[in-house]
Amino acid sequence: MKIFFEIHKDLPREGPGDIRSTQRAFGLMNGLPTDPQILDIGCGPGKQTLDLAAISSGNITALDNHQPFLDHLQTLINAQGLANRIRTVNGSMFELEFPAQSFDVLWSEGAIYIIGFEQGLKTWRPLLKPGGYLAVSEISWLKPDPPQDVYSFWSAEYPGMRSVEQNLLTLQDCQYRETGHFCVPSSSWWTDYYTPMLARLPRMRTEFRDDPEALACIDETEKEIDMYRKYSDWYGYVFYVAQAG
Repeated sequence: MKIFFEIHKDLPREGPGDIRSTQRAFGLMNGLPTDPQILDIGCGPGKQTLDLAAISSGNITALDNHQPFLDHLQTLINAQGLANRIRTVNGSMFELEFPAQSFDVLWSEGAIYIIGFEQGLKTWRPLLKPGGYLAVSEISWLKPDPPQDVYSFWSAEYPGMRSVEQNLLTLQDCQYRETGHFCVPSSSWWTDYYTPMLARLPRMRTEFRDDPEALACIDETEKEIDMYRKYSDWYGYVFYVAQAG
């Protein structure tokens, strides 16, 4: 994990995303209170957390289990005068220690894969108030029968990866009513994520040239980026927005 965090340290985002997609997903929630209680699960360095604060008048709890991400976010919160609206919590998405029905919105961009899409839907649902909303972005197959190269890669990296249609059925099975879904644009993989990541990899190859484990992790990162470069028509991050039934 040390080399993973070295690769990902100080990136603007910890996964594909952009403010327009965050705005679009938030706009698929109707009837929220004027100041909704929002839980941002797996917030990472918190780019989308700050975007949510700008988009809404909500009070946001930003949760992650990597303290350096939270420290970075807290610095930005303080600098922007948002300490009265955003609080950071070091905690696990597997065991969310909040009272039942505490939140109007459960939000998670690019992080639910850690617990698994279905398990996340089930584990987190008790925290929603009646009629509350879930908004998550999840890597998904966009078309059937992907080429063997990319299918084998993602079968190894994320065996739980499913099609959009399968994820929509899972939402229904977990007692959510879908209010909309959409694929985030290809640009949001590159601008704040892959492009700055690629810029640091040559330096890291030199720095860790005597560390085979680190070099293998760098190789795997480059392979992932190359997969998206070649096969982005076949998979992407999809925002799923749904209301608790």
